[in-house]
Amino acid sequence: MGGTASSLRPRPPDAALSGGVAPRVQLRLLNMFEVLSDGVAVSLPLGAQRLIAFVALHERPVQRAYVAGMLWLDTPDARAAANLRSMLWRIQKRTPGLIDTRGHGLRLAQEVAVDLRVAERLARLELDGDADDGGTRDPSPFAADLLPDWYDDWVLLERERFRQLRLRALEVLCERRLRSGQINEALEAGLLSLAGEPLRESAHRALVRVHLAEGNVVEALRQYRLCRRLLREQLGIEPTDQMRDLVRGLDGMETNR
Repeated sequence: MGGTASSLRPRPPDAALSGGVAPRVQLRLLNMFEVLSDGVAVSLPLGAQRLIAFVALHERPVQRAYVAGMLWLDTPDARAAANLRSMLWRIQKRTPGLIDTRGHGLRLAQEVAVDLRVAERLARLELDGDADDGGTRDPSPFAADLLPDWYDDWVLLERERFRQLRLRALEVLCERRLRSGQINEALEAGLLSLAGEPLRESAHRALVRVHLAEGNVVEALRQYRLCRRLLREQLGIEPTDQMRDLVRGLDGMETNR
């Protein structure tokens, strides 16, 4: 749903990282793993990437023994600790200062900008109603999953947490833009939310409201029928009363069938 449109492709929120000026070191975890130093991508082995990502997903310092144990689960403690030291040396050699290694804990250096944290902050502003309605917010920071090709348990948990946050933010953004009369922007946010989870009825409802606001009854009915078909085929359930009430009576449609 809408994922092929160029305007819906996720874009890294670099402009929001530090007041419009890109910081020296950036870490991208949305849609990919990438470390940028002065705008240049840094090549790192997979072990180093996993270490950086693991540390980045913890906002507080993480004890070295815990990091080694989690990243090298089937390795004896002494060997896991040696692997950790080796990876830290490689990271320090290629991107000095990326990880703060002072003391027994590991954390990202404070000056490193992480796209995940930027997107989380923007999403919470939307959900708290503190977003600036004076302009059109770019929804692309909410479009991408966290490290989509990684399957470690510690990534899966964080991915689902962020997924729920970003999808709710997209729906709120859709509704806010609709109320302010920004139909195109509302439609974009709604489509992004639906692309994130096609079985999410609240995203379908948001799009139905957008189509009705534009006077596109046929599109609203098409969206409803798509939602009903997906829910029936994938989950064996019917749309809720909230959804049926949105289209009840349109074109003589019986929504209880």
